[in-house]
Amino acid sequence: MKKIMAVLLAAALVFPCFAAKKKGTKVGVSMPTKDLQRWNQDGANMKAQLEKAGYTVDLQYANNDIATQVSQIENMVTSKCKVLVIASIDGSALKGVLDQARKKKIPVIAYDRLIMNSKAVSYYATFDNYKVGTIQGDYLVDKLNLKSRSKDDPAYIEFFTGSPDDNNINFFFGGAMDTLKPYLDKGVLVCRSGQTSKAQCATLNWSTEEAQKRMENLITSNKYGPKGTKLDAVYSSNDSCAMGITNALKAAGYTKANFPIITGQDCDIGSVKNMLAGTQAMSIFKDTRTLATKVVGMVDALMKGTKPEINDTKTYDNGTGIIPSYLCEPVYGDIDNYKALLIDSGYYTEAQLK
Repeated sequence: MKKIMAVLLAAALVFPCFAAKKKGTKVGVSMPTKDLQRWNQDGANMKAQLEKAGYTVDLQYANNDIATQVSQIENMVTSKCKVLVIASIDGSALKGVLDQARKKKIPVIAYDRLIMNSKAVSYYATFDNYKVGTIQGDYLVDKLNLKSRSKDDPAYIEFFTGSPDDNNINFFFGGAMDTLKPYLDKGVLVCRSGQTSKAQCATLNWSTEEAQKRMENLITSNKYGPKGTKLDAVYSSNDSCAMGITNALKAAGYTKANFPIITGQDCDIGSVKNMLAGTQAMSIFKDTRTLATKVVGMVDALMKGTKPEINDTKTYDNGTGIIPSYLCEPVYGDIDNYKALLIDSGYYTEAQLK
């Protein structure tokens, strides 16, 4: 009986201690920008779920400015944040500030974008980004009927990916090109501009405006148009680029009746509206609520001194070694399934998409 009482007393002392430690424990969350809907939602979901779990959250947005993000992270380190969750602007620009975190033994979770060349990174939480690209590629294979086409009747395509300082484009673009290259090699899929390398297709800062300018140049140089040179599809790694592509194609006279197939990612409200209007075919859905839940679980585990749940120990090398990762599953949304995927799940309301 005395032994049982001793165990109960020990538990009573230990668990309230952890609860007290957890309550008010400060977590720093650094997001790239407020200018893209996706990062607004990620930040809001992260803050809400961490606060619900009992943490105090220092959430900062860096306005896509590297120096600002570095400064904000420095402040998080000096203000005694116990864990840092960072979606980097430039995955290679944070080594110095994260060295400070490492010296203070502050764990760093890279959020969605892998932070490169830093030993401070403890874990990585993201979606299966290579699969994002293969899903986009498979969608194009299906909708362009590439398996049944011949060189005498090819489909015509142009390619866009994201910012060259975002490590994720290696996976998005890599997955898509691994899927589509066999058809390019066979001549049943043709890129008239010849711009098929990652460097040629990159879009600085994932900018809608930059994507629109490049699409306008492609339209001019290749004479694309409903009554001009045939264009069947434009591969876009995400929605902010897809929006710029769509704007340029609308200005060139394309309508719902003849719009090229446009891919995307993030299911931003504007792009979902374009899907309903027939000017974007699909978008990868990455439920940020799921990712936030996984990150909160990682933070909890770190605070308890246990190992966070991971499901990948082979894919993501940041230059200092493989970073243990948790990869969430992406899916795609289009006109046929958007209601069940986005509205019925509570991600958006019908009013938001009108």
